[in-house]
Amino acid sequence: MALSSYPDVVADISAHAAVLSKDIPDTMKGFSAMAKAAAGVDGALAEREKELIAMGIAVALRCDGCIGFHTKALVKLGVTRAEFEEMLGVTIYMGGGPSLMYAAQALRAWEEFGGAKS
Repeated sequence: MALSSYPDVVADISAHAAVLSKDIPDTMKGFSAMAKAAAGVDGALAEREKELIAMGIAVALRCDGCIGFHTKALVKLGVTRAEFEEMLGVTIYMGGGPSLMYAAQALRAWEEFGGAKS
C-alpha cells in the first residue's frame, strides 16, 4: 500500500467500510460485534491493554490499515509514547526485521494521530 498519511489511510478505509456495511450488513455487524466483545470493553484486561496487543499483532502482520485504526484508538485511550514504544520493542523482538520496519511506520502513525512527539 502506498501511504500518504495514516489519518488518510483510516479515512479511506472507513469510507469503503461504510459501503460494505450497506452492501453486506450481516457480515459487517458480525465483525463489529466480535470486535466489541473481544476488545471494546474492560474485562480481565483493560481496553487499552487489548488495543496494545492488537497493535503488536498489526505490526507483526504488516497491516497498514490495522496500524492506523489501532494507533488512533491508543492515542484516544491516553496511552503514553513510552508505553507505545515499549509495545513496539516487544513486537520487534518477536517479529525481527520485518516488525522493525513496521514498528517505524507505527511510530509515524502515532505522531500523525497527535501522539506525543517524545
